Amino acid sequence: MVSNNIEDECISVVSELVQRESENPPGNEQACAEYIVDWFSDRDIETRLVEEPYADRPQAVARVGDGSPTVVLNGHIDVVPAGDREQWSYDPYAATVDGEYLYGRGSTDMKAGVAIGMLTTAWVAEQIDSGELSGSVIMQAVIGEETAEPGTKTLLENGYDGDYGVVLEPTGMRAATSEKGLVWYEITVEGEPSHASRPDQGRNAIQDARPVLTALTEYDTDVRERTDELVGNAYATITKFEAGTKENVVPERATITIDRRMIPAESVEEVDQEIAELLSGVEEEYNVQTEWERTRTYESAAIETDSDLATVFRKHSESVAGVSSDPFGVKASTDVRNFINDVNTEAITWGPGDLSQAHTYNERISTQAVANGYEILCRSVEELLS
Repeated sequence: MVSNNIEDECISVVSELVQRESENPPGNEQACAEYIVDWFSDRDIETRLVEEPYADRPQAVARVGDGSPTVVLNGHIDVVPAGDREQWSYDPYAATVDGEYLYGRGSTDMKAGVAIGMLTTAWVAEQIDSGELSGSVIMQAVIGEETAEPGTKTLLENGYDGDYGVVLEPTGMRAATSEKGLVWYEITVEGEPSHASRPDQGRNAIQDARPVLTALTEYDTDVRERTDELVGNAYATITKFEAGTKENVVPERATITIDRRMIPAESVEEVDQEIAELLSGVEEEYNVQTEWERTRTYESAAIETDSDLATVFRKHSESVAGVSSDPFGVKASTDVRNFINDVNTEAITWGPGDLSQAHTYNERISTQAVANGYEILCRSVEELLS
């Protein structure tokens, strides 16, 4: 079904995507989106830039076929910043191939997934034109996933949806039917400033933050008892503490940041209520003043583990790459939540690459894994459309 030089084709597209720096922040996806639209246009495939939700950060969409069912392939084109270039052994945007790996920022997370989505869409176009397949495929190349922006959500709301969704994030080509959610909270403890030579004149926000930190630590212990068979434990991790303006000033404010990981059985609204009740209890017992704000939200999501979509991908992943067909869940958060929660679409997270490579120095992906991913994706989409 696939050509003998498919690994070279796959790596060529991955390289072109990696070489177009698309860091977010600040949100440099435009050059990458324009390349994708040009790539599809060169193959006479219907494609366009979508200037929503932001005109200066367009998303790329392609569509082949016009029948049912419709399979939506989704990948984000933004990447986290490369960081300290001195820590890289390879230029993060040179897409260097060394041995069996391609190195570069976004190679695993997730331009390899975007590349095989593009190539699969083009392959399906050929099959539809020849009468071998019916149905349709939509390829979404979206912005803003790394910062919880509504790229995927906007495309789905604008009609670029379907019967099935495949979010092409790196899962080692295991079909994930559930994922954890993530919310960040910023908690402010208020004090009153004074000169440190007269500390009792003010109110030290760091001291007032002590019972808040204790309560949050106990809360983390409690939520760790909540478990999910596929994605593991819930967590409430203190990740930042900021206070003080000068060495000789009693701090008037302390800010605590919490990273709260949710299992599919938990909702954002329930966790909001837990945080509010925790802080209310601390305020009452210790006479401290707090405020809180949820600053980022990725809802958890899940479908049935034996869904038709997951079953098809497990079968072909095991056949082509020897991947386990056991049920699987993702402990991170992806845009699959937008398919499942916002438009009620049967969707999985599946793609080549090891998630442990994401956001690292010398991020890399196996060239063979990319080629295997392309073959599995073609086979799976073919079965879904047959």
